Amino acid sequence: MLQELSIRNLAVIESVRLSFHNGFHVLTGETGAGKSIIIDALGLIAGGRGASDLVRFGQDKAEIEALFDVPADHPVWEVLGGIGLTAAADEHLIIRRELSVQGKSVSRINGQLVNLSTLREAGERLINIHGQHEHQSLLKAEEHIRWLDLFGGQEIEETRSAYSAAYGEYIRIHKELAALREAEKQALQMQDLYRFQVEEIAEAQLKSGEDECLAEEKSKLGNAEKLYQNVNDSYEALNAGGKALDLVRRAVLKLQDIVQFDAGRLGPVLEQMQSSFYQLEDAAFQLRDYRDSVEFNPERLNEIEDRLNLISSFRRKYGENVEEILRYLEKVRQELAVLDHKEERQQELEGRLARQEKECVRLALKLSGQRASAGLRLSAAIEAELKELHMERTVFHVQIGRQEDPRGVTVDGSTVRLTRSGIDQVEFLIAPNPGEPLRGLGKIASGGELSRMMLALKSIFAKVDRIPVLVFDEVDTGVSGRAAQAIAERMARLSADCQVFSITHLPQVACMADAHYYISKAVEDGRTFTRVKDLDTAERAEELARMLGGVEITETTLSHALEMLAMAETQKRPLTRNLSR
Repeated sequence: MLQELSIRNLAVIESVRLSFHNGFHVLTGETGAGKSIIIDALGLIAGGRGASDLVRFGQDKAEIEALFDVPADHPVWEVLGGIGLTAAADEHLIIRRELSVQGKSVSRINGQLVNLSTLREAGERLINIHGQHEHQSLLKAEEHIRWLDLFGGQEIEETRSAYSAAYGEYIRIHKELAALREAEKQALQMQDLYRFQVEEIAEAQLKSGEDECLAEEKSKLGNAEKLYQNVNDSYEALNAGGKALDLVRRAVLKLQDIVQFDAGRLGPVLEQMQSSFYQLEDAAFQLRDYRDSVEFNPERLNEIEDRLNLISSFRRKYGENVEEILRYLEKVRQELAVLDHKEERQQELEGRLARQEKECVRLALKLSGQRASAGLRLSAAIEAELKELHMERTVFHVQIGRQEDPRGVTVDGSTVRLTRSGIDQVEFLIAPNPGEPLRGLGKIASGGELSRMMLALKSIFAKVDRIPVLVFDEVDTGVSGRAAQAIAERMARLSADCQVFSITHLPQVACMADAHYYISKAVEDGRTFTRVKDLDTAERAEELARMLGGVEITETTLSHALEMLAMAETQKRPLTRNLSR
């Protein structure tokens, strides 16, 4: 239930904090006093769109905060679980909404920032607002199938869940098959291209790292003469004409003759020179071997250049290096294999699609039968509700049909459209008066009939959708007499299953409430303020007297008001559960 609502700087409301109770609440007051602003605040909490002109003039932002007491098994926690919020036995659900004068909106649920989509999804499970001229989901024919399924309960839910899974697989196969058929137009062209590319790359017999090795070999062959000349000069400087090694050898021999005379000083020098001699000698042998291995092969150089040119042309078409070219080759081979076996794959998908379509039709027919049964029960329940609302001659009918579609599926000899909801189209029809044809809910001309129709539907679905807060914004407009009394009694009975809020101008409705709030407007220091007062019994009697007789409260109207309150208490006892304020 909604326990508290705090509003700051919203339109003409500067600051209001309201505490609510179980049961039936009414909001009354003069036209223009600001009753609808309370409903607007609840709408913002439920995720409705806000605008900067809702912020009180001269203020930076409007703030609305609502505190709910919601059981742990309520569906709203499934939504909040997606953002990491879970139910706690000692914690309430707090929703806060801020609107800035710049038009920006900030929403929080239990202190956590949420986007408007999440707020709306949670709000739809907490608050349902119905106004006289609003296009609610119950008036939208496309929403009726969801309401019928909800009324059908667990049986329909299980079948619809199975159908949904089957339909999802059907659509997946259908899309894959459609893509394969679309690709068929380019298949031959692509096959020829892929085959050419596979043959071209495969014939080249590329090896990983080959381009780097060839570039290194090309560098050696292209500079063979310079390599040979410089290495040979180095070798001769050490061991041939330069006789560098002979000179070092002679120096070593001289030191060997005298080292024993000063071993401490000359010994290390001799070791260094001997080591240098051996290293130079080894280097000379390596230079000689390298010189002898230098290859002068113009033919090989031409082969390498041709090979590198081929690889370069492949890099422009298939990849930056040989590794990428080889990966592309493997990819193309796989694509070619798919195309080569396209017909087999298409036949396989067509068979699977036919089997999946058959399964979808089977489940859709089962779902359709369950809906037909639920439709009869719903019609009987609605007509029973309407009878209590003095519309006993009204006929309510759940129409279940199918939409023909030449591209659809065959069901009972007809080709019909298959959708996520099955094969059914559902619409609630009503004939308020004998002799009139059945028409859609949105085509009901009388506001009073529409109000009672909506109240009957809400009464049925309040037990199903588990929305704890139900708000009626002047839905009793155009109703009077016995019909007004019937609406009042029905709202009181409905409040046994959820909190009911109603803006009303009818004393018949106001007297049946468990809590009565009076909305007034005053001007102080040139500014307009809206006040909200929770009326006690005496104050309720005065307000009812005002509603009965206008501005002047007479002894007659006051006596009548007190009588209405007493009668209401008597009438409510068998209508409602034991609700405490």
